[in-house]
Amino acid sequence: MNGGRELILERIRAAAATASPPGPVSREYLRCGSLAPAPLLDLLCARIGDYRAQVRRLAGGELRGAIAQAFSSRGARRVAVPRGVPGSWRPDGLELVPEDALDDAALDALDGVLTGATIAIAQTGTIVLTAGPAEGRRALSLVPDLHVCVIGERQVVELVPQAIERIGELAATARPITFIAGPSATSDIELNRVEGVHGPRNLIVLVVEGELP
Repeated sequence: MNGGRELILERIRAAAATASPPGPVSREYLRCGSLAPAPLLDLLCARIGDYRAQVRRLAGGELRGAIAQAFSSRGARRVAVPRGVPGSWRPDGLELVPEDALDDAALDALDGVLTGATIAIAQTGTIVLTAGPAEGRRALSLVPDLHVCVIGERQVVELVPQAIERIGELAATARPITFIAGPSATSDIELNRVEGVHGPRNLIVLVVEGELP
């Protein structure tokens, strides 16, 4: 076995030594969106809905009540929150537990989690988390069964290249970056859909028009 491994590696080294350097990567694909804010949010909400997530579009003054309703609709009472979640997001009637005081077992025992986001991509309905102050560590979006995520209008881009450009500097700092497209789901060999295997079974996205409160 070891002899075969060395033979393969030697062939790779020989091929690499004589290979021509790669040419420049073409960047002729579409890199900048053209949608105005209203249709941009329309597209984002439609694509998020395609992934079986619950999505609601609202004004900033409605956010606190919408967060309370999102959790109460699922019977959630004890909710993890990152330290950076603003007070204007924190509704009465919930037990809000600081996420930095929770290990994975304690997170699993909670009813849900409330976070913000860094970017949302309208074209693909993807939410991007980068462990920012209102997003917390990666486990928050993976362990609890219910994730309520708040996205502001200014955080929405139309295309994937725009999102990659925005998060480029964050990636260089080795912060974890998580791309979310709907509730966690997979399928077995018979194509039976199973939800909640690699993350929350329930995702509720609140898209805020204008400035976030």
